[in-house]
Amino acid sequence: MKIRTVGIAGPSCAGKTEVATLVARALGAPVLNLDAYYRDLAHLPPEERALWNFDTPESLDEQLLIEQIGAITRGEEAAVPVYDFAQHVRSAGVRRVQAAGYLVVEGLFALYWEPLRSLLDLKVFVSAPDAVCLDRRLERDIRERGRSRESVLEQYSRTVRPMSERFVLPTRIFADLVLDGAGSIQDSVAAVLGRLLRP
Repeated sequence: MKIRTVGIAGPSCAGKTEVATLVARALGAPVLNLDAYYRDLAHLPPEERALWNFDTPESLDEQLLIEQIGAITRGEEAAVPVYDFAQHVRSAGVRRVQAAGYLVVEGLFALYWEPLRSLLDLKVFVSAPDAVCLDRRLERDIRERGRSRESVLEQYSRTVRPMSERFVLPTRIFADLVLDGAGSIQDSVAAVLGRLLRP
């Protein structure tokens, strides 16, 4: 059985994860989040880890990512890394992922690498105004990742916004479907499902 894959890209906090989660729920599919593939920084002292640029494609292990997506689309199980964002290290455990019918791939660089794009049946880009993305990023990183407001703002201006302009926003040209991340989530999910499920 062929596993159909949808890749969902876009800037940080544009709404990718919410779209991916709801699309996956409707399809009964797993979500493979690119954040799981951040490189392990355990070899660096904590103060140096905090200064790492997590907003470039090089910050991810794209070789493992592409290898595991390929395996999943062949019907195999993949041992996906689990990343600890508070410590910036890879956890000891893994997440076992096996798809049945569909796989949703989500992250900043889901449309960045050509070998990854070639594995995607539907390429989606979620766009949202910078002010919306920043507000969401503040709320998420403070609540979920134990960050201070000041550190989130500093990182956003130093790397998140400029790296998005350099590496993420240009990948919109590869999208089959562009969604408004500030608009109706129901409409966005319906648009993705409509493209995936149409005869």
